[in-house]
Amino acid sequence: MPDLLDIVGQDSALARLQQAMNSARMPHAFLFSGPIGVGRRTAAIALAKVLLCEQPAVRPNAGRLAELAADFLLKLACGRCPSCRAMDADTHADFHRIYKELARYHDDPAVRGRVTQELSIDVIRDFLIVPAGRVASRGRGKVFVVLEAELLSESAQNALLKTLEEPPPSVTIILLCSQAAALLPTTLSRCRLVNFALLPRDFVRDRLVAAGVDRKQADVWAAYTDGSLGAALRLAEQDMYPIKCELLKRLAAGDAELGEHLAKIADDLAGQAVAKVKQEQDADLSKQLAHRRAGADILALVASFFRDALTVATGADRPLIHADQAKAVAALAGRFAPAELARVIEHLDEYEQMLWRNVNPRLIWDNLAITATAAAAPRP
Repeated sequence: MPDLLDIVGQDSALARLQQAMNSARMPHAFLFSGPIGVGRRTAAIALAKVLLCEQPAVRPNAGRLAELAADFLLKLACGRCPSCRAMDADTHADFHRIYKELARYHDDPAVRGRVTQELSIDVIRDFLIVPAGRVASRGRGKVFVVLEAELLSESAQNALLKTLEEPPPSVTIILLCSQAAALLPTTLSRCRLVNFALLPRDFVRDRLVAAGVDRKQADVWAAYTDGSLGAALRLAEQDMYPIKCELLKRLAAGDAELGEHLAKIADDLAGQAVAKVKQEQDADLSKQLAHRRAGADILALVASFFRDALTVATGADRPLIHADQAKAVAALAGRFAPAELARVIEHLDEYEQMLWRNVNPRLIWDNLAITATAAAAPRP
C-alpha cells in the first residue's frame, strides 16, 4: 500500500491533510472531491492507515510539500505495527469501505433483491451509522470511506447528517465524490473539503505505457482524460481505441446509420460493465445504470471530436486530442461552420442531461445522429 506521501501530483491535497492531522481539532469528516482516477481513493486508504496506526511516525517536511514550512512535522504510518500490516493485507476490522453494492449483504431480503442505482439509506444505516457506534476492534478508532458519494440518496444523506456532525469518538468518515455540488449543502457543510487535481498528462501517458498500452493510444487517452489516470486505464482496458477510431471516421463521413452504430456501442459497453461487476464482485449492476454510464462515455467522446474540429475550424493554438486521426478531424471540421460546431457541443451536453433524466437512450442516439449531420437538435 502506498504511503501518504507517495501519492503523485496531489501535494496541495496532501498538505491540507497534514494540516488537518496536526490541528488542535482533527476533522471527523472529509470530502475528497475531484476527477476519478487521480488518487482520491488511494489517499483515503493511506490516510486511514495513518489514523489507525498504533505507532505513527513524524518527520520534518524538509521541502517535501511546498505549501508547508520546512520544519512542519509530517505525520505518517509506521508501516510495521499490527494495524499497518492489517491495512496492507486489507483485513483491518476497523477500516470500512461503503459502496452501493453492499445492499446485497443486507439482512432484509427486500433490500438484497433490489437492483441498486444509488447509495441507499439501507446501506448507510446498516454499514456505516450502526457500526460507527460500536467499539473499535483495535482501539485506535474507525475509518469509513464512502465510494461514489455522489450516488448517496437524499434520504441517506439526511440520515448521515448527525453522524457527520457528531460521530462517536475516534470515528473518521471520508466521502469520495467527483463533484461536490452533487451533494446536499447540509452534507457539504459538515465535511472538510479536500480538492484533488488532475495529474500531469506526461505522467498519465508514461503510466499507461508502463502498463502495456501502445504509445499512440496512451497519448490519446492521456490527452482525452486530461490527467485522470484511472479513467485512462479504464478506457484502455475496455479496448475503446478501435471504437473511438471507427466512431470518428463515421462522424467525419456523415454516416446515415450513425444512430444504429451508437446504440450498438452503448449496448455492448453496458453489457461488458454488467459482466465485469458480476465476475469481479459477484454483484448485479443495474442494466439501466450501466447504459447511462456507457452513454455518458460515448457522449463525452463525441464531444471531444467536435471540440477538436472546432480547434481546426477556428485555427486555435491548442493541440488536438485526436491527433492520431488528424485527417478525420479536418474532414469533420469541413462539414460545419465554427458556430455550428459550437452548437453541436452544446446539444451534446443537453443530451447527457437527458440521459440521466431517464429519457429513452435510443431517442438520444437518433437525435445525436441528426445533430451530428445537420447541427440541429430535435428533442425527445
